[in-house]
Amino acid sequence: MKNLKQIDVFIDFKSPYAYLSIEPTRDLAKKEKLNINWFPYVLDIPKYLGSAKVDSNKNILESNRNDHNWRRVKYSYMDCRRYANTRNITILGTQKIWDTRLISILMLWIKNNYIDKLNEFIDFTYKFFWKRELNIEDESVLLNILKEIKIDSKKFIIWKNDYGDRELDIIMDEAHKKGIFGVPSYIFQDELFWGREQLPMIQARISGNYKKIL
Repeated sequence: MKNLKQIDVFIDFKSPYAYLSIEPTRDLAKKEKLNINWFPYVLDIPKYLGSAKVDSNKNILESNRNDHNWRRVKYSYMDCRRYANTRNITILGTQKIWDTRLISILMLWIKNNYIDKLNEFIDFTYKFFWKRELNIEDESVLLNILKEIKIDSKKFIIWKNDYGDRELDIIMDEAHKKGIFGVPSYIFQDELFWGREQLPMIQARISGNYKKIL
């Protein structure tokens, strides 16, 4: 692993686009012998798409979105489901904008302390969150995730209370300094790429062969 080139990847569990990027990112890393350095990133969706809450029948309970915002949101989920269906992945539209700070803090702690469990954690969280079976704002639910992937949660609780928010803020500040604004975002050799559709360009950067992306 020490001799592999590194690619930094920023994800947010409330982003279906980030969810769809996980497998293709791993495939590229395997093919090009890259070490993936995963980072959490907390999107501030209300800033650019407004906020809303709907019930299980898609009735709008509250919203400050305009028509343009709603068209973008509806298209985004349609587009994600279109790709998800080709890979047998379930993506159910969320009923509110989730606060992903806590799950991001947990991701950061696992990365720093149980790196061998990080991929399992990422896969478990994405799979069940997008089936609407995981409340990622509930600390007790997160502790159950740790139990599911066989990690002792006691040290996480202590670290979260003492250092979690500060450590996540450091990651976020560094991400913004690098120009990151959305997910998935990639940093390869100090160059920023946004979106899984940029994976062919990243591969071209590595190989020098740009013919396949033109």
